[in-house]
Amino acid sequence: MLAGPLLVYMLVFYAMPVVAMLLGSLNEPSWSFDRYAALPDDAVFLKVFWGTISTSLVVTLGCLILGYPVALALTRARSSAPLILIVILMPFWTSVLVRSYAWMVLLGRHGIINEALLALGLLENPIRLLNTTMATDLALIHILLPYMILPIANTLRQIDRSLERASSGLGATPLATFRQVTLPLSMPGVAAGVLLVFVSALGAYITPAMVGSSGDITLSILIEQQVEQLNWSYAATLSVVLLGTALALIGIGQFVPGVGSAFKMSK
Repeated sequence: MLAGPLLVYMLVFYAMPVVAMLLGSLNEPSWSFDRYAALPDDAVFLKVFWGTISTSLVVTLGCLILGYPVALALTRARSSAPLILIVILMPFWTSVLVRSYAWMVLLGRHGIINEALLALGLLENPIRLLNTTMATDLALIHILLPYMILPIANTLRQIDRSLERASSGLGATPLATFRQVTLPLSMPGVAAGVLLVFVSALGAYITPAMVGSSGDITLSILIEQQVEQLNWSYAATLSVVLLGTALALIGIGQFVPGVGSAFKMSK
């Protein structure tokens, strides 16, 4: 009985719209799987889909490279740990729209970066930084970085430090201890962070729409364009594909040892 209101809420505001979207991709104007069958031959869809996957991979790799050292520092630091945690969590206190607009200010033709390079004499004319693939990748890495740091930090915090001390006592160098002890034991957190960031980047809309290139759109932007053109059935089909891809990745991730618990704790 206590769970009843929550179940009704999820049914009305989540399950029913998803079912309606699925039905809309099949029954307009008649019941058919033709739209899904045509997707492998749809050049626009294939370009946008693989472009979205590519962007998600780059963003995930960038977050991993930047996030792992921060997570390690967070678990190793003592007095400065609260400060590091505040810096990590600060993006959550600001709207995604505001953060994306901040990147527009930084990367614009007359933005802070171009003006600084011109003032230093490193450029003669402003260069195009905004509305590029690089701008999308940078902004998404900044926005999604906490989703990589927190699961890794949580897993690192659970590693028994006596294992690292034992490794050092047996003559292993700090680098060897990290490579043979710390890194393998932290892989569930890494996998959970990769899953969170990749799925989030896969469905990102606001940031790519604001700072990305008009010729390099993501699947979410393509769906929005189809809605604007009142092409509801095609938009519903693309939405089901996007949702199915995300659910498939999450389902696969649950079979990786330790990822399920790390993923749930990070949420």
